[in-house]
Amino acid sequence: MPELPEVEVVRRGLERWVGGRTIAGAEVLHPRAVRRHLAGAVDFAGRLRGARVLDVRRRGKYLWLPLGSELALLAHLGMSGQLLVQPGAAPDEKHLRVRITFTDAARGELRFVDQRTFGGLSLHPVAADGLPEVIGHIARDPLDPEFDEDAFHEALRRRRTTLKRALLDQSLISGVGNIYADEALWLARLHYDRPTASLGRARTAELIAGVREVMNAALAVGGTSFDSLYVNVNGESGYFSRSLRVYGREDQPCRRCGTPVRRRPWMNRSSYFCPRCQRPARRAAQ
Repeated sequence: MPELPEVEVVRRGLERWVGGRTIAGAEVLHPRAVRRHLAGAVDFAGRLRGARVLDVRRRGKYLWLPLGSELALLAHLGMSGQLLVQPGAAPDEKHLRVRITFTDAARGELRFVDQRTFGGLSLHPVAADGLPEVIGHIARDPLDPEFDEDAFHEALRRRRTTLKRALLDQSLISGVGNIYADEALWLARLHYDRPTASLGRARTAELIAGVREVMNAALAVGGTSFDSLYVNVNGESGYFSRSLRVYGREDQPCRRCGTPVRRRPWMNRSSYFCPRCQRPARRAAQ
């Protein structure tokens, strides 16, 4: 699933191409793509017609297009969703699910393409803070200027969980997924299964610094692409996979100490770590 850097790359591209434009119409080609819009495909298309896209915003892994002060078009990319800006004459993609056209048609149309149909588009009311109400529980991400490190540290200390679980908890910190969690934990020299209550404030600061470092590095090269399922709005892949320090590098030497990287099954996924740089901590609080 795309994580914060990939979604932010898409947001920046969309802002350039669809911000300020007026929607002429929408065509829903697969009902699953709008299943979260409970009123159905006809209502979805009807409410979009004539709406003006103010800009493009993001919270964690969610994107939305504000359509005035009370309504937003929310996009979740799921495992394979793509938002592409294409010329109207371009051939339809094999897994095209929704087409949105604009009154200035010469600048292209917006297409939602989703091979696995886990993602989707939906319309939602907007809260007073500008956030779609349906994602009001999503925490700020570490690249947000208003992210509160002290509050995050206190939340970690209160939770009876482990570090990687906490990093993937979108109500604590948003935008971090499996890849960037492993990368950030490696940078901070922290084991994925370390209890959150064992972290002092300085170690929490190192963890957040690691998260920010890896996300900014990924942003600089367009995110992480392992296959054709993640692309930006122009259909281009990201190249951060070439810079990964630990994720996907089982049995390869740690880039810091040379010890072979290990992989462990974790919550139906995998965790990659260096057994020397990231030793498990004792369960007692420090």
